[in-house]
Amino acid sequence: MGGKIDCYLDCVSPYSYFALLYLLKNRAALRSHSVDIEFIPVFLGGINVGSGNKPPWTLPAKGKYGIYDNARARKYFGVPDIKTPSFFPILSLLPQRSMVYVKRHFPQPKYESAFTELWIAMWEQQLDLSKPDLLSQALERHFSPEQVKEIITGANSQEYKQKLLDNTQEALDRGAFGCPWFWVRNEKGEEEPFFGSDRFHFMWEFLGLPWSDLALQYNSKI
Repeated sequence: MGGKIDCYLDCVSPYSYFALLYLLKNRAALRSHSVDIEFIPVFLGGINVGSGNKPPWTLPAKGKYGIYDNARARKYFGVPDIKTPSFFPILSLLPQRSMVYVKRHFPQPKYESAFTELWIAMWEQQLDLSKPDLLSQALERHFSPEQVKEIITGANSQEYKQKLLDNTQEALDRGAFGCPWFWVRNEKGEEEPFFGSDRFHFMWEFLGLPWSDLALQYNSKI
């Protein structure tokens, strides 16, 4: 067995949070089958524009259904009682660029814990991460003040602005129309896309991993 999962995420997407937590939870099992995971920051707004997609809340029927779906997903993935911030949606360029910078300059565990922190800060603590001072507040939980200043400065440089654009274009070139988006390669070298936080059973099947399907139990009282 073996393979690679490229996971494209944006902190404005709660379903990206669910996918991130689920993959981190299952990382050890995936590693035991020689499957690697890479978390790649992208700009969801750019993916929507580039693919012609529209955010779910712009369609009333999707917005209404999303209330139920989001609650079910939170329960399934074991996420605390998050709620949509009053300032949602934000322009996520700054926090996403900051993660591009952190990914390149800091160890993987530090990068992944900082990326996770963005969802905690925005969705659980209602911090508008498009504002540099509030983003800095969240990042200081993982970095020194000097490092946070370095990250914010780097995120505002042309190099990392372009790198986020490149990541976003890479996802679009791989068919993305939303987040979380996955590009998966199995041990045969075959590659396929997957979308959303509820398609992991299809992904495991494609990777040739041993997994257990959902099983409905009989009512023992009958």
